[in-house]
Amino acid sequence: MKIPTVKTKDLLSIADLSKDEIINIFKFATRLKNFLLRGKKHNFLSGKTLAMIFEKSSTRTRVSFETGIYQLGGKALFLDTNDIQVGRGETIADTAKVLSRYVNAIMLRTFSHRNVEELAENADVPVINGLSDTTHPCQALADFFTIYERFNNLTGVKLFYIGDGNNVANSLILGAAILGMNISLACPEVYFPPKQVLEKAKRLSLNSGAQITVTPDITKAAKDANFIYTDVWISMGQEKDEKKKKKILAKYKISREVLNKCADNCLVMHCLPAYRGQEIDSDVMDSDRSIIFEQAENRLHVQKAIMCALMKK
Repeated sequence: MKIPTVKTKDLLSIADLSKDEIINIFKFATRLKNFLLRGKKHNFLSGKTLAMIFEKSSTRTRVSFETGIYQLGGKALFLDTNDIQVGRGETIADTAKVLSRYVNAIMLRTFSHRNVEELAENADVPVINGLSDTTHPCQALADFFTIYERFNNLTGVKLFYIGDGNNVANSLILGAAILGMNISLACPEVYFPPKQVLEKAKRLSLNSGAQITVTPDITKAAKDANFIYTDVWISMGQEKDEKKKKKILAKYKISREVLNKCADNCLVMHCLPAYRGQEIDSDVMDSDRSIIFEQAENRLHVQKAIMCALMKK
């Protein structure tokens, strides 16, 4: 089975990949998923080591990367910033240069996107963005893969995102623009995605034909949506704004009422963790329309494909 090739050394943003590269990653992820279900060994990264640096706590990112590289025949090293020298003042650049002499790739889950950029600039090995305040490429790729499993051809499929225009929303916008999907976002104007993200997505959509809409009007954004997606209102590091954000975002949630504004049989998505009763109601999350836990599982398969594409070079 041929491992997909990508031009980029690092995965810092979903926009580092072309449409063809993303689809090839999805095809490979499908094969890896089938191998796992059949109990077939797939040691494509035998002897390889992934360093995982965490500034932010994690469930899905840590477990999916650690389990994924183990299934590929490699090993993961969990590095909390409190346990390594970067937490005591060593520069990111120096850390990158040292780790490059020990490991085959580095995954960073961080606050500032500049941290992951600086790590990549100074590392000789691939760097994977496990999350930053600006983007969450691995999550978005798993989300699009979950949609791809159902539609295969993503062109013209409509994704509706409701809530805070955050890092996940940014990656979904860029990914949809690359893949030719239509995406609409319903957000309060104060929490619209950044202008530079929307401008970049519009440039990308010129090639793909994707339609991108951002509006405070929930009904308008929901029309004809095949998938509805939300995320937490309060991301890590935003706790000081919790009271304000809850008030402004109160109606921007996935409820039965909002789901009924979408296309028939619209499926429900959330990247987790979910705060039930806030951005999503339990009766929707636990319904037969929910594919939320499929998304969570697909982090494993897609990230395995990503690691193969970057680390097998």
